[in-house]
Amino acid sequence: MRCNPLQVLPIVGALWCGVGAADAQQPPPAAAGQQQIQQERAQQTPSGKTGTEEPSSHAPSPQNAPQDVFVNGALAVPGGDAIIPVVNRLARRFAHVVITQDWHPPGHMSFASAHPGKHPFETIEVDYGPQTLWPDHCVQGTAGAAFHPALEVPNAELVIRKGYHPAIDSYSAFRENDRKTPTGLTGYLRERGLTRVTLCGLATDFCVFFSAIDAREAGFETALVLDASRGIDLDGSLARALSAMRAAGIELL
Repeated sequence: MRCNPLQVLPIVGALWCGVGAADAQQPPPAAAGQQQIQQERAQQTPSGKTGTEEPSSHAPSPQNAPQDVFVNGALAVPGGDAIIPVVNRLARRFAHVVITQDWHPPGHMSFASAHPGKHPFETIEVDYGPQTLWPDHCVQGTAGAAFHPALEVPNAELVIRKGYHPAIDSYSAFRENDRKTPTGLTGYLRERGLTRVTLCGLATDFCVFFSAIDAREAGFETALVLDASRGIDLDGSLARALSAMRAAGIELL
């Protein structure tokens, strides 16, 4: 895979999410699979990183790479550690790389421990709709929120912290879960003239998925590197996410 100058690699969530930009922005696709997308948004988890091979308008954007989503972490994604070497190699091919980092305050509303009698992976209703409850993870200032020690992306140009609003969870690198609060990534990519996003990271069916959908809806050409991502797969969520991404015009590499 060769990256052009307008491409970015975002690394998303517990691992990476990369985004790359092409020579010109493309309009978002028709609202294919939107109902499926909204159903998936009811269950979500962290991820993120991006990068490009050469100076260009393709920017990679990683999603979270905190330790809590890896082996022995509080919210470990199966096989997550295996993508680190792949992400490291991929990031070196991009001129523009972005990483996201989950940064939750203690007692965050998405933690099951904040709701007496509730357990991780149960769903509750909040102001903006259904919310999946998670184990306490990626708490600000803790070792679990730090990047994986084997992650080597010195060329990352931006780290986006998300999930720090106490009453709003955040999966996408572009918008918080209320679907109104922006992270600022869209404006950053547009101001720099980046038009294609290539994603990688954890987890494929949650943070990476929602980031990919939001990137496409924002008008960016969007691709996902499957070898540099891993899913959680709750009750078939991975297959549904891949189907919805194809329907939205996202390229699966």
